[in-house]
Amino acid sequence: MTMSSDYAIRVEHVSKQFRLGVRQNDFPTLRESIASGVAQAGRTLARLAKPGTPARVERDILQALHDVSFEVRQGETLGIIGSNGAGKSTLLKVLARVTEPSAGRAEVRGRLGSLLEVGTGFHQELTGRENVFLNGAILGMRRAEIRRRFDEIVAFAEVERFIDTPVKFYSSGMYLRLAFAVAAHLEPEILLIDEVLAVGDAAFQEKCLGKMGDVANDGRTILFVSHNMTAMEALCDRLIWMKNGAVIADGPSRDIISTYLNTYVTSRTEQSWPDQSTAPGNEHVRMHATRVRVQDGVIDDEITLSTPLRIEFEYWLADARTQLIPNLYLVNSHGAVVFRTAPTDLTPWQNRGDGRMLVRDSCEVPGNLLNDGTHRIAFSLWRGHEIVYWVDDLLVFDVRDTMEMRNAWYEKWPGVVRPILEWRTESSVSDVRHRVP
Repeated sequence: MTMSSDYAIRVEHVSKQFRLGVRQNDFPTLRESIASGVAQAGRTLARLAKPGTPARVERDILQALHDVSFEVRQGETLGIIGSNGAGKSTLLKVLARVTEPSAGRAEVRGRLGSLLEVGTGFHQELTGRENVFLNGAILGMRRAEIRRRFDEIVAFAEVERFIDTPVKFYSSGMYLRLAFAVAAHLEPEILLIDEVLAVGDAAFQEKCLGKMGDVANDGRTILFVSHNMTAMEALCDRLIWMKNGAVIADGPSRDIISTYLNTYVTSRTEQSWPDQSTAPGNEHVRMHATRVRVQDGVIDDEITLSTPLRIEFEYWLADARTQLIPNLYLVNSHGAVVFRTAPTDLTPWQNRGDGRMLVRDSCEVPGNLLNDGTHRIAFSLWRGHEIVYWVDDLLVFDVRDTMEMRNAWYEKWPGVVRPILEWRTESSVSDVRHRVP
């Protein structure tokens, strides 16, 4: 890998091992280091004294990172994607000096701010105000600089009433808002952000993504870990894809997202969970069934461009008095949201009594709307502006091009949708004769 001189982050052959079942201590005391060295020397001598004794195989070692190398240029926004357990968060902790690598070297040039967990760096007994100044001091900022940004931080976090309350009394949402506001507003040159943004409500997520865009436009460097492919494509020009602790792809966001999503494609047009106790959900809702059907009610193995669809969701609602609004998100193979839709008629939710009830929501998608390719459906339930339940990739299906619309166009049609719209062509012919004098 060719290294440049204008980098903000450089990672060279970094590996990280954890011993399972043993409490990790990244900075052991001198006594612990000596004791560990003596014990290891004893085991080595015992093995040498008995040449026939095989070395003990370490079966309890987890290789969280394996020979990871890359660099991030100054002012670049780099996204890191991968399934759970791929090593993304461990990599950010190595860069933030929360843990040390077992091998290799990670170099960071510039003042570093990080948001790796909700309230990273906060002291539970201190107030919100005190934690803002504490975090600023950790970042190396002067008190006057922190005071200059203080009102903006508090306004962004929307915790004005509670800023002089110890943060141990904050809700997780308040904690997250203040932690992100501190990390983003105290002007670090490099910002590390993990998936913690998923904890907030939709309005706060949008607000955070907007702030991250502003930070990137200011020329600061961002490393962003997320499962939200739409946000990744919008914020990052470049992505790294990690799997089993190693980097398996590094390139333009759109290309990496497309390859990543298509790698895990398994068509899934119907799911059901007959047992409420084991069905996915939470204290508000439990899923019962979901399916993609053609509009005559039959599940079709082949969905073409002209196929009209009905998408159904069935779920148990813990309390019929709770008004929850279903939302459907259709996402294409590039991670772009094709559309989001929700019902506008809320009368079915009125005057229903109380107690647990089974709800069925359905949405009609007309034919000749979607483009060809793989599509995924995410489903959420909202109570006002709060997301009560969210699930990604609930259904996955392919829309096939049967060449019925192509006519003279023989290449793939661009765009997230491909509707047949009404066109009208009019023409007129005028007969103009020139008189020759």
